[in-house]
Amino acid sequence: MPTPEIITLEQLPFYQPHGNEVAVFEHAWRNQLPLLLKGPTGCGKTRFIEHMAARLGRPLYTIACHDDLTAADLIGRHLIGDGDMVWHDGPLTRAVREGAICYLDEVVEARKDTTVVLHPLSDDRRMLPIERTGELLQAPPAFMLVMSYNPGYQNLMKGLKPSTRQRFLSLSFGYPEPALEKAIVEQETGLDGPRAQQLVELAQALRALEGYDLEEGVSTRLLVYCAILMQSGLSTLEAARVAIVEPLTDDGETIAALNTVAEACLAG
Repeated sequence: MPTPEIITLEQLPFYQPHGNEVAVFEHAWRNQLPLLLKGPTGCGKTRFIEHMAARLGRPLYTIACHDDLTAADLIGRHLIGDGDMVWHDGPLTRAVREGAICYLDEVVEARKDTTVVLHPLSDDRRMLPIERTGELLQAPPAFMLVMSYNPGYQNLMKGLKPSTRQRFLSLSFGYPEPALEKAIVEQETGLDGPRAQQLVELAQALRALEGYDLEEGVSTRLLVYCAILMQSGLSTLEAARVAIVEPLTDDGETIAALNTVAEACLAG
């Protein structure tokens, strides 16, 4: 069961805003409105939530959604303890009780019947019914519900229902502009400017490729991983191969083509 992550302002996670998302989040929190973040993998959605939770001084419960996630996993269940059945709150219930921020990462991976339990919390009722105990929790003003998903993975079987999506404010995230992405890589890893610039140019080249059936482009997270390996002494091309090229595809011919692009961008 997740425990809340509490980060002080002194430990504020680095986050470089792309636009006005910080102001939007603060307004949503103050007005007790739920928020949905949309964007590709590794573009900074989770880091943004960590940054905002610390900025607002609120505990953060992060729930990684998956196919087997049930409503009981969110709300809680009775478990045997000391020979008796004892109720244990799930992370969503604990977040409501504590006035925390509850973040459901990649919510479309959860079963449809699971997300229905979020509806009373994400409209003007702001309530969480707990059928097993008969409780009806009223969310305190400091509680906030945040979800994220990757629209690129949506299909008929894994989409977010309009009845859920239209209960949330929504922010779209994308890859940062090149200058901003370079600054992020430098800040996160200490990599020097020229080499950080090379990595960003490689990412731009790979994202622009057509005809290779890549599900997604290079994430900023992968650039950071690559820079960390370079800082630890691994050669630039080898770092790019294992941190950027290989994670993008399993197809041998595509890997070879991407390596060729990497060699051209990182030469010198």
